[in-house]
Amino acid sequence: MNILLLNPNMTVGMTEAMTRVATGALGPGTTLLPVTAETGFPYISSRAEAQVAGAIALDMIAQHRHEVDAVVIAAFGDPGLLAARELFDLPVVGMAEAAMLSALLLGQRFAFVTFTRHMRPWYEQSVQQAGLQSRFAGVRTPDTGFRSVASVQDELFDELRELVQQAVDQDGADVVILAGAPLAGLAQRYTDAPAVLVDPISAAVTQAEALVRLAPRGAHAGSFARPPAKACTGLPAALAARLDHTDT
Repeated sequence: MNILLLNPNMTVGMTEAMTRVATGALGPGTTLLPVTAETGFPYISSRAEAQVAGAIALDMIAQHRHEVDAVVIAAFGDPGLLAARELFDLPVVGMAEAAMLSALLLGQRFAFVTFTRHMRPWYEQSVQQAGLQSRFAGVRTPDTGFRSVASVQDELFDELRELVQQAVDQDGADVVILAGAPLAGLAQRYTDAPAVLVDPISAAVTQAEALVRLAPRGAHAGSFARPPAKACTGLPAALAARLDHTDT
């Protein structure tokens, strides 16, 4: 089994860190194909940026779909997730959705802890898209800034741990999701956490493995059936071929 670990952020170091964490969660015989976006943003932190990144993610899947059995969109907030499920027949998993679904199996209420307040509206929208508002305890973010996404775990290590405590004590969370690609692996570093912690990239790759084993067929009817062929102009070749049905 081969899983495309698709990072629609442009930061290669982020892809490498997520790949290391995800590899530790894989079952025997599963490999990852890590790919980093070549256009877009160093890291996605708003709904507007996510809209752009969603189109980039679709093109990345179109380029690599013959090489893999499943796709993980490795950006919290899942840019392009629903469109990808509509356009491609293989399983496509988003980090945010996978983390939330895993949290539901581990406790009654879940919260997000992330590293910047700019993520809040986008992440809250992810909860709404999943229909999980009744189980959602909120988002906690630090008041302090950070210098680099590459070092944000170390810069905000103590502050983020305190936010986990606040999510439990003040928001009533049973499970805390450490949200955002730059926080990959942080859940494993907090050995004294007061709540169950979920690492989103680990949740995503394990759910992708499970879906491949379920061997679902692509939809031929309903809202996720592949759209009819339509001519397009100016789009990348692989994505255009998927949209106009000239792909093979």
